[in-house]
Amino acid sequence: AAVSEPAQKCCTENIQPFLTSILEELMGPVSSGFTEVRSLFDKEVNEIIQNFQKTNDITKLKENVDQLMNLPFNSVKMEPCYLKVNLLQELLKDLKSRFKVYHVDFVVQRTQNFMQELMENAVYTLEQLFSPSRQADSAKVATTIEKVKLRVLK
Repeated sequence: AAVSEPAQKCCTENIQPFLTSILEELMGPVSSGFTEVRSLFDKEVNEIIQNFQKTNDITKLKENVDQLMNLPFNSVKMEPCYLKVNLLQELLKDLKSRFKVYHVDFVVQRTQNFMQELMENAVYTLEQLFSPSRQADSAKVATTIEKVKLRVLK
């Protein structure tokens, strides 16, 4: 009871007025990173579609989809996504001094983990939704992949 009132007053006066602006500032790099994940997924699936349209080779298509499943673990391809979130470190340094926010690296690392999970979910969902149509008419395969991609991106 003795601590509650001063703590409430401190939060109300020194933290709460800044929360909206802090969240807006932090969401910039986070949104940018997740947008990059979306773009990478889109680009990789488009390449699979284009390669299939050139070759009409179902075996090669299966290999490409299998390779897509490794995309979340491909640090070279995921790096541009992770770099977008690294801007959080600079923003969080300011918060660290003003609000005693610690473990800045943990926040960045956790955000990058969420990005990897999102990519894992996207490629898994694409593979699951597309899998039954692999044996379908090869003329419709590219269209099916495109529809599945759009569904996943939703």
